Amino acid sequence: MALNIANCPRCGKIFAKGVSDVCRNCLKEIEKEYELCAEYLRENRGATIYEVSDATGVSVRQITKFIREGRISLMDNPNMGYPCESCGILIREGHLCWECRTRLTKQVQRVTEAMNQRESKNEAQREEHKPGTGYWIKKDQDKEKTDSIRPLKD
Repeated sequence: MALNIANCPRCGKIFAKGVSDVCRNCLKEIEKEYELCAEYLRENRGATIYEVSDATGVSVRQITKFIREGRISLMDNPNMGYPCESCGILIREGHLCWECRTRLTKQVQRVTEAMNQRESKNEAQREEHKPGTGYWIKKDQDKEKTDSIRPLKD
């Protein structure tokens, strides 16, 4: 059985990767950060993610992870949200705000349409040059025994 060893993405130390993606020391630190956030939110239900971060010293990124993991509930904290991964506006679900999702969807549709047009154009060109769709004859040139092939024109 191979030992799964990795560098901790948080502190860089080598650790035996098992249940967690971070080393034990960082896992303990993350738990302390969670407790700080949870305690602050129990006392300040109306706090935003930035207020929690400023008051506890826990990064917005880590608080966002707590929210995504379901450890911090947005239902219990009406002003809590996390940044859209594209523009940074506070959102309460998903990874992108409505505007960024709409913009991304339109861009994907444009690219898909362009690819479909390019594919149909390429297919039409392949049909036009498909082998066996024309007549060919051999012709001797100037008494030489060289053969050349040329298409017959309709």
